[in-house]
Amino acid sequence: MSDLSTIRREALGAVEQAADLAALDAARVAALGKKGSVTGLMKTLGDLSPEQRREFGAQVNQLKAEIEGALEARKSALSASALAARLASEKIDVTLPVRPEAQGSLHPIGQAMDEVAAIFGEMGFTWADGPDIEDDWHNFSALNIPPDHPARQMQDTFYLPPRADGTPMVLRTHTSPVQARTMLDKGVQKMLADGGSLRIIVPGRTFRIDNDATHTPMFHQVEGLVIDRTTHMGHLKGCLVDFCRAFFEVDDLPLRFRPSYFPFTEPSAEVDIGCSWKDGELRIGAGDSWLEILGSGMVHPNVIANCGLDPAIYQGFAFGMGIDRIAMLKYGIPDLRSFFDSDLRWLRHYGFSALEWPSLTGGLGR
Repeated sequence: MSDLSTIRREALGAVEQAADLAALDAARVAALGKKGSVTGLMKTLGDLSPEQRREFGAQVNQLKAEIEGALEARKSALSASALAARLASEKIDVTLPVRPEAQGSLHPIGQAMDEVAAIFGEMGFTWADGPDIEDDWHNFSALNIPPDHPARQMQDTFYLPPRADGTPMVLRTHTSPVQARTMLDKGVQKMLADGGSLRIIVPGRTFRIDNDATHTPMFHQVEGLVIDRTTHMGHLKGCLVDFCRAFFEVDDLPLRFRPSYFPFTEPSAEVDIGCSWKDGELRIGAGDSWLEILGSGMVHPNVIANCGLDPAIYQGFAFGMGIDRIAMLKYGIPDLRSFFDSDLRWLRHYGFSALEWPSLTGGLGR
């Protein structure tokens, strides 16, 4: 009993005399820590008879609760006192000017997307969007990509667990599934049946297993689609010539269309732009070199049929290009991977002001 009285007096006195939170914590450890005085009393209970243990244990628990209450009360008082002292010592001069804040920058990919949308918007295209996670049919089969096509192989495609009904799922390898989804829309089909024309661009994220200076596992594409009854290859060429000259801001930019193969278009063509190399620097425009930037072609009849339209009535053209790639070419960015490094220094250098909203009349960029 004398131990209880002594420990109570010493512990409560230490709590009351604690001048700050550090001293208060030291008082807590001295009483309730692993080697504290109250903890030591608890360890002696095993040496007592059951009747003594019951009585003495209740008294020790009461002492522990009393000390904990005193600690909490003193902690509140010290915290309030510390806050009052801080408020009294710290002052704010409201006459001082505001701190300068760095202005944010638009990412070059977002800027390039806006420029692409501005150009094609003037041509009557609208923006379409779709899911990043696609089923096998929309991503491959609807677009005339057979089961044994190399694009379906594991080294190119991120495959996901199938749906409950067994449908294979993938991270979309291109934005072309949105073309299929749009053509399958009943409202679009009615509009085409009434003599209308479908014109969409589909910017967005795509995913393939690849990673080097010019490839990343996630990248951005924009694809375009025109469907009506009369569109032909000449319209495709005119559309892409106008786009490339507007985007790269070179009025006489030469373009070359080379025959190629894509499963979803027939005939198909790669599109090259003229360029030159001077002192190791790429220059877009007239020159003795060519640079491939996109693929295009007339929509394959199988794709039109797969999407619920009659290829004997409807035809159209499609094209696709990497937004990251054309941004690198236009803005002089040497490494694609730096787009995704989240380096503020890089973004301040290559970024765009929020006020630089692109338009054909006001200018596309800087």
